[in-house]
Amino acid sequence: MSQQATAAPPAEPERPASHLFYVTRLRRPLVDRADGIYFWTRDGRRFIDGSSGPMVSNIGHGNRNVIEAMRRQMDKTTFAYRLHFENEPAEELARRLAGKMPGDVDGIFFVSGGSEAVESAIKLARQWAVAIGQPKRWKVICRFPSYHGGTIGALGVTGDLALTETFAPQTTAMPAVPAPTAYRDRDNLTMEQRGIRYADMLEEKILAEGPDSVVAFIMEPIGGAATAALVPPDSYFVRVREICDKYGILLIHDEVMSGAARTGKYLGGDHWNCRPDIITMSKGIGSGYAPLGAMAASRRVIRPVLDMGGFQHGYTYAGNPLACAAGLAVLDEMERLGCEANAAAMGELLIRELAGLAKRFPFLAGVRGKGLLIGADMVADPGTFQPLPKDKNANQRLLDLAYERGLIIYSRRIRGDGMELDNFILAPPLIITREQIGEMVGILGDSLEALAAELDLPVDR
Repeated sequence: MSQQATAAPPAEPERPASHLFYVTRLRRPLVDRADGIYFWTRDGRRFIDGSSGPMVSNIGHGNRNVIEAMRRQMDKTTFAYRLHFENEPAEELARRLAGKMPGDVDGIFFVSGGSEAVESAIKLARQWAVAIGQPKRWKVICRFPSYHGGTIGALGVTGDLALTETFAPQTTAMPAVPAPTAYRDRDNLTMEQRGIRYADMLEEKILAEGPDSVVAFIMEPIGGAATAALVPPDSYFVRVREICDKYGILLIHDEVMSGAARTGKYLGGDHWNCRPDIITMSKGIGSGYAPLGAMAASRRVIRPVLDMGGFQHGYTYAGNPLACAAGLAVLDEMERLGCEANAAAMGELLIRELAGLAKRFPFLAGVRGKGLLIGADMVADPGTFQPLPKDKNANQRLLDLAYERGLIIYSRRIRGDGMELDNFILAPPLIITREQIGEMVGILGDSLEALAAELDLPVDR
């Protein structure tokens, strides 16, 4: 048993009801400080940040070099509106990010977060269609399940009824194709054949909608919140690009979770040498030190829009000098600390450890991921991926049991298309060590043991 599992936390003084309407139902303890992969609360408890928040804190907490860089920028200016001034941090960060993008994707538009980046990409795709004389193109095909953000526009390309159903009357729901969950398929096809079959579903959807009405296809190269680190077959990527080229459709890669070295390469798509037309990023590029995101686009998309009069879009904090100074320092630290290489090496260790837990706990299935973006499903039958009964509330219980033992994980129950499935993600900061991986997996094992006892799930002793 882990040390965290045996030590009862001291009682925290009762606090008055919060005026923050987004406070969780459980009233989590007050955070005091954070350093590396750990948080400490006011009552003295320590937590491993096993999910980097919502896959944000890629370089870990309390990095003094980033904090000092932000302090230096604060002594100059914390704000300069992009229509009034250029600023050096934004210019330099754009140049550095452009150098990490594939092909001619070198135009950078800064935002404050992932939802804003996706909104920007959708609007740029639409303006590009108008600018090249194809105004009938407006549909953005997405995948189901998928998650692309919480704003109304981003919800339109999100395939998760648990998040979209309430807002359906206010949202233009876009056409969707199945996400390439080939690991769950039980057929006689090879993984390569399955990848092509899932990609061909995109072509079928384009033809059904009318090719002249479709402007883009948006996808996560490696799945995030909705599919828990889903990795498609290699053949999927090549075929998707061929289909987009065939019908003159833009390919948008949502790298909000999979980007910024999270998967062992700077972009998730880099594992397949992908060449999307537009890329959205956030989370790891600011690593929690400042609200920061970016949309990157190819010249062939940007030029017609600029020639037509400019991008009809913007945000107050786009290109904020303080946020961009933080982003520059984060990028420097990623390179200094070797985050890509460490994510790849520690990811190999973590996926082996999680696969070991799946042998011990047969209700774990579909262990998958790249780098330090690792996920698994919790199922009633690993052979058929039959979901656990909803009333067991397995995803929330695992999250709570791990939290009680000092480990933060990311857990969801995806709903829609006749399917409900519990899954979870492990995505610790990219600075994690081998010893810390062991500590994290030990607590997760204790939590799964407790979950199995509570829900009467099978355990292999």
